[in-house]
Amino acid sequence: MDKRIQRCFLLFYIFPVVMLAQNRLRDHGVEIGVLHPGTLNAITDVPGVKVGHYTLNKGADIRTGVTAIIPHSGNLFQDKVPAAIYVGNGFGKLAGYTQVKELGNLETPIILTNTLSVPTAMNALISYTLNQPENENVRSVNAVVGETNDGYLNDIRGRHITEEDVLKAIKNAETGPVKEGSVGAGTGTICFGFKGGIGTSSRVLPKKSGGYTVGVLVQTNFGGVLQIAGVEVGKKLGHYSDSFKYSPDGSCMMVVITNAPLDSRNLERLAKRAMLGLSRTGGIASNGSGDYVIAVSTAEECRIPYESEKTIQNVPSLRNEAMTPLFLATIEATEEAILNSLFAGETMIGRDGHKIEALPKTRVLDMLRSSGAIKQ
Repeated sequence: MDKRIQRCFLLFYIFPVVMLAQNRLRDHGVEIGVLHPGTLNAITDVPGVKVGHYTLNKGADIRTGVTAIIPHSGNLFQDKVPAAIYVGNGFGKLAGYTQVKELGNLETPIILTNTLSVPTAMNALISYTLNQPENENVRSVNAVVGETNDGYLNDIRGRHITEEDVLKAIKNAETGPVKEGSVGAGTGTICFGFKGGIGTSSRVLPKKSGGYTVGVLVQTNFGGVLQIAGVEVGKKLGHYSDSFKYSPDGSCMMVVITNAPLDSRNLERLAKRAMLGLSRTGGIASNGSGDYVIAVSTAEECRIPYESEKTIQNVPSLRNEAMTPLFLATIEATEEAILNSLFAGETMIGRDGHKIEALPKTRVLDMLRSSGAIKQ
């Protein structure tokens, strides 16, 4: 092949990758916190974790979708994982909360979607679980489904998500890079009055702190006064006043997964720190915002078998004194995941012609540069 043609092909394939990379905050030289991210800077940096999306962007009024997070590739019902849920503000419809609170484990994938599609997603998760090999005699399933309300851009009353759509999101789940922005459950969401969506980030602890990985995925649909790396971006943009120029209500779903060996008690402590990450972006957990955190440990030695002949369960867990580095990792990864959702968001027109602009990145980057927040 002619060398000039080869170069053209190379540019054709490389250019979209470069453009995709520029949708993430860190690629613009902004480093959140002091800990280092994993290779992908995503929740999938935690070994075995998979994420899948199904996006429903149809006609003039349908802007919604489903996102599935799978902690490990085995049969989750038969091989449960320690889990906890923290409610930052309870204006939401998180299905499956009470059993996770009571028993301290997770037995299905985590599904995120829109508010009125929670029952549909639960049915799909139940079908998925019942149809798995070894689950032929299962009579009860605690399906965990979170949501945010995308009704400004999406015809939410139409309840367009089907069980098949949910199963497609699960089927699409894979390790590797995670698509962000207006995809899956983030298709029709709004964050700080700009286009929000799905965002993810990770942190890896130093070896002296255990070398564990913490990954976070968020579905952003909330408000406040936006801050990025300590810079009062929302204030500088005039994107608020004595009364907000946009509704700060909405919700934020946050999923925190780590391979550190933790029990449900310390996972709940970890989950609480995600709310600190949200606050560092300027989020205020407004009255109408359902802000929930689901925290999971994938450590193999901590998994809980569905059936066992043993009546005593010996599950290792980190001591309380070892938790502080994990707290910091969760705060930083949550903050960056939220900001990544904004940087990946694109202007969208949806239901009844409603339009939500993308974050004005050029202006924002100029602010960050002049404040010294961008690494030169």
